[in-house]
Amino acid sequence: MEKQRKRAPSARSLQTKARILDAAEALFAERGFEGASLRDIAALAGVQVGLVHHHGGGKEELFHQTVTRRADELAHVRLAGLERLRAEDALSLRGLLDVFMRAYVTLARTGGPHWQHYGRLVAHVSADPRWRPLAAQCFDPTANRFIEEILALYPQAERQAAATGQVYSVAAMLAFLNTGWRIEALSPGAAEAQVDQLIAFCTAGMEAILTANPGQSQG
Repeated sequence: MEKQRKRAPSARSLQTKARILDAAEALFAERGFEGASLRDIAALAGVQVGLVHHHGGGKEELFHQTVTRRADELAHVRLAGLERLRAEDALSLRGLLDVFMRAYVTLARTGGPHWQHYGRLVAHVSADPRWRPLAAQCFDPTANRFIEEILALYPQAERQAAATGQVYSVAAMLAFLNTGWRIEALSPGAAEAQVDQLIAFCTAGMEAILTANPGQSQG
C-alpha cells in the first residue's frame, strides 16, 4: 500500500515560517550566529520556540535556511543581467562588475529592510570559514560564472587573480552597503556614496590585479 502523500503546507503554516525566517534573518544579521538565540528569534517572530524548531530545525539548520532563502533570487537577477550584456554584445570588465554588484545594491535599497539584513548576513558567512560549504552552495556557482567571463576577457590572467578580485569586490560592495556612515564620519556633509563610484573603484582594482606580471614583486 502506497504511503499517503504529504499534504502541502497551509497558507497559515507558510506565513508562520516566513515570519520565523524574517526574524532569524534580522537577528543573525545583527548578532551573528553565536549571538542570536532561538528563544529571541521566536519572540521576534511572535511564536512559541517549539514552532521555530518545527519549521527551522536546530539553530544551524535555521541559519542555513535563512541564508539560502534569498540566494536563488539574487543569482537570477545577476545571471539575467549577464545575459543582457551578452545579447547586447557589451561584455566588459566594468559591465560584468556593474551587473554583479548593482543587482544586490538595488535589492538592498529598494527591496525593503530584509535585503539589508541579508547583506549583513552574507558578510557573516563570507568572514567565517566554517560556512564554506554554505557559501559554496549559495554563492559559488554564480561567482564562478562571472569569473569565467572575466577570464575570457583577460585570457593571459591567472584564475587566482580573477578570484582575488572577485572576493575583494564583494567585500567592497558589502562595505558600501553596511558602513556608508563611515564616509559621513570622515567627511561630514558629504553626499551619499554612489554605486558608480563603487563600480569604478572595483573595476580599477581588479584590472590592476588581472594585468599584473605574476612574477613581479608587489612592493
